[in-house]
Amino acid sequence: MSLSLRTDLDVIQAWIRDGSRVLDLGCGDGTLMQNLRDHKRVTGYGLEIDPDHITTCIGKGLNVIDQNLNDGLANFADNSFDSVVMTQALQTMHAPHEVLLEMLRVGKECIVTFPNFGHWKARWHLLYNGRMPVSDLLPYQWYDTPNIHFCTFKDFEVLCRSLDINILQRQVVAERPISKLLKDLRPNLFGETAIYHLRKRQ
Repeated sequence: MSLSLRTDLDVIQAWIRDGSRVLDLGCGDGTLMQNLRDHKRVTGYGLEIDPDHITTCIGKGLNVIDQNLNDGLANFADNSFDSVVMTQALQTMHAPHEVLLEMLRVGKECIVTFPNFGHWKARWHLLYNGRMPVSDLLPYQWYDTPNIHFCTFKDFEVLCRSLDINILQRQVVAERPISKLLKDLRPNLFGETAIYHLRKRQ
């Protein structure tokens, strides 16, 4: 039986082909890689800097490398992987556009997920309170947040066009009932998490 996955990880697993080679950037405790290995015969590596997460990954028998993503991926050759994955971390990178290009250099395709800072609750909180929102979606104060590049779905798609990146698939995830009903109609307003499947244009 598959491990219970977050909704975005479940979508990612469906997009990755059986038997492919995957690099998981910021792999956390290795839940996604473990599931892909056990149920889709995927091989590859996870990159992580949290020592507790690294220990957990090793305990699961996963290949994990202690590496800061802001230092780049120069230790990997072009097209080393079928897919490169980054979940809920792109907005924490010093240079997200450079990270995307590196992902598509070492991988034939990449999959990224990130929180939507254009979600209606974030907009309403800022309008009504005049302060940066703190919620389940954005659970940090402005001074201690790891999110240094606030991005909406529209912002990300403009960036992809400027970098000649082709969007193969997009999935919008929402957990709240009203957002679930309206996310497909107005994704930039009601989507809580974005999942993008990308490839560099030839």
